[in-house]
Amino acid sequence: MKTRRVFSAPDIDTAEAALHVALHIGIQPDHAALVGRPEIEMTQMPDDEKEGSATDFMPAAMRGLIGGGVVGLVVGLLAMAIPAVGIPLVAVLLCTLVGALVGGWAAALAGSSVPSEVRRDFRSEIEAGKVLVVIDDQDERLLERASDAITAAGTQRLHLVHHGLLH
Repeated sequence: MKTRRVFSAPDIDTAEAALHVALHIGIQPDHAALVGRPEIEMTQMPDDEKEGSATDFMPAAMRGLIGGGVVGLVVGLLAMAIPAVGIPLVAVLLCTLVGALVGGWAAALAGSSVPSEVRRDFRSEIEAGKVLVVIDDQDERLLERASDAITAAGTQRLHLVHHGLLH
C-alpha cells in the first residue's frame, strides 16, 4: 500500500526546490506533485508538476461502475428468477452492463464536482497561499529519506491520518 506524505511550502520556489530534491532522491515523477491555489497553478506551475486530478472524478467513476454493475446484476438475477418475467441469461449480462455504465456515468458526474482528497484535507493551507508538495510511495525508507530532504528544503510536514493513507 502506498503511503502519502504532504508538505507545506511558503511559496512556489520553495515547493519546486523541494519537489526536485524528492525526485533526485528517487521518488518517481508520477508519485510527486504540487498543489496550490488555482491562480498559482495556472500561472506559476509547470503542468508536469501539478497534481494529476483536482477532483474526485476517477475514484468516483470506479465506485459507480462497481456499484452500478452489482445493482444491475442483482436486478437481472431477480428478474431471471421470476418465472413470469422469464428473461434469458444474456439479459442478465445486459442488465449488469447497463447498470455499470449508468452507475459509472452518474458517479463520475458527481465526483467531478468534489475536490481531490488532498485539496479537501488541506484546504486551509492552500487558501492561505501555501503550496503543497505531495509524494507517495510504497518504500517507507525512501519516503523517510525524501521527507527529511523535503523538510530541509524549507517545507513543513503536515501530519494528518486519513483513510490510512496520509501520515
